Amino acid sequence: MPYKECIAVVKRQRLARLACAHADIPYVVPVQYACADDRLYIFTLPGKKLDIMRQNPNVCVQIDQLKSKRSWKSVVIDARYIDLEVNECLEEKHQAWSLLARHLDWWEPGALKPPSRWTDAPSKTHIFFALDIVDVSGRATAS
Repeated sequence: MPYKECIAVVKRQRLARLACAHADIPYVVPVQYACADDRLYIFTLPGKKLDIMRQNPNVCVQIDQLKSKRSWKSVVIDARYIDLEVNECLEEKHQAWSLLARHLDWWEPGALKPPSRWTDAPSKTHIFFALDIVDVSGRATAS
């Protein structure tokens, strides 16, 4: 699929599979995201994927648009992890929060809703990060 069509799929969807790797062992998890410009914004809790991405920021994201068994589109994004919990990223962290909060239950599958009151202090339990899009490719059925 052409680049513009791939990005259109990315902007229509909200659920992706995020792949990261440590010591040549892949780890894949579902994530909800918001897209703005050439970045995906994601919320997570501390854990394995965050630990892995902080050691190896090169990740891959796979997004599907499934209409039926014979009508689908799939986009694969090579990306680079960016930690928004550092002070220089405060404005972008606010943007991530705002974009994600447009959707009901945006904090799932993180499983712990962030506090309703925003704070500028770095969080140890509610982590926002960005994925800087490096490359995009996609495939679709002919239907």
